[in-house]
Amino acid sequence: MPSRLSGTAVVVGASSGIGAALAMRLAHEARPVALVARRASELQGLVAAINTKVGTTRAHAFVQDVTDAATVLAVIERIEQTLGRIEELHYTAGVMPDVALDEYPSDKDAAMLAVNALGCMHWCNALVPLLVERGRGHIVGVTSVAAVRGRMDRPGYNASKAAQDAYLEALRNRVWRHGVLVTTVRSGPVHTPMTEGLKIPMPISAERCAIGILRARDRRRAIAYVPWQWWPIMTVIRAIPSFLFRKMKV
Repeated sequence: MPSRLSGTAVVVGASSGIGAALAMRLAHEARPVALVARRASELQGLVAAINTKVGTTRAHAFVQDVTDAATVLAVIERIEQTLGRIEELHYTAGVMPDVALDEYPSDKDAAMLAVNALGCMHWCNALVPLLVERGRGHIVGVTSVAAVRGRMDRPGYNASKAAQDAYLEALRNRVWRHGVLVTTVRSGPVHTPMTEGLKIPMPISAERCAIGILRARDRRRAIAYVPWQWWPIMTVIRAIPSFLFRKMKV
């Protein structure tokens, strides 16, 4: 079932990784795509590459730092003035700094909460009232399987993704009756610049992840795991009692 939407699509966190792969695929849907990120040079280069690939000007760059809530609405207004009404938002921005097992870094934790959770809230809080008023639209938030349980390696990252996940569920429950859909994509490890150097398996590429995200959107899923095999795995992990889970060193 293809997307019923044809207006402007926005990808926040589009300069690399999953966001960049997603922007490329959205541009092939013959619709305007707004790429949003804070790194202007990477963004401009990606926009040029996408437009060259599709053979026309569909991708457009908009520089914005997701931690700056005060600038979100102005960027949304600029996108709509340039490209037309926004009907679809993909929030893919995320940070995951290295955290040692004997490290308790409030600065890194604050950065992860600011980008992964609060940035998603800032964008949704600014855009959703417009979508509700129009009676149509789709929000897709890319969280993580890390949202499901509190793992010992990165408590701050787990907390930030769990907060984002819970926010998206609450938003979905609030706006579905107004014709606005919210899809939560819980991604497993993906090979991206953010995960370079991590000593864990990266079974899928950003391109494969983007395909899974758009499949979840097209099927209008409330929650989807990418790749789908994470669903049975996380179902089992969620059922493990806490006193056993803490002994598993994961």
